[in-house]
Amino acid sequence: MSGRAWKFLLIGSLVLNVFLIGGVAGGAYQWFVAHGSTKAAAAQPQPRALRFAAEDLSVERQKQFVDALKQARREAREYARDGREDRREVLRLLAAPQLDRPALDTALNRTREADIALRSRVEQGVADFAATLTPEERVKFAEGLHERGQWRIAQAQQQQQQQRAQKTPGDQAASD
Repeated sequence: MSGRAWKFLLIGSLVLNVFLIGGVAGGAYQWFVAHGSTKAAAAQPQPRALRFAAEDLSVERQKQFVDALKQARREAREYARDGREDRREVLRLLAAPQLDRPALDTALNRTREADIALRSRVEQGVADFAATLTPEERVKFAEGLHERGQWRIAQAQQQQQQQRAQKTPGDQAASD
């Protein structure tokens, strides 16, 4: 082989090695990106909505709960619509050049009443669903409501309750 052939062979080998190293580096990068995203997804907080409160129950019970919520919201649709309209009225009254306090108070009361009626209907639906559960399922459901539903307790309150529960009766008498 002549010197010129060796040069072409060396350059060809170098180019091939660069492509191979690039492919390995790209594959490693893709693997780390995919592996890192699963850890990030696992570290995401639990969903905090009422519909997720039944997550610890069977799939059939979860479906029944979602259906019960949908039914309760369907029955309370009028209250939701009234609340939206009343909130628009509140905003209109607040933006008016002259504040009409009696009208604003009336609109706020109507909004509050619609919100309370909506919440009452949804809570009745939750109670109706809970009445169909076994005692073991109700315990799981209550834990789910505590963790994910609208009855969850703020973390600071939760810690205070745990601290109170850990104190002995003698400690409580001394602190009183």
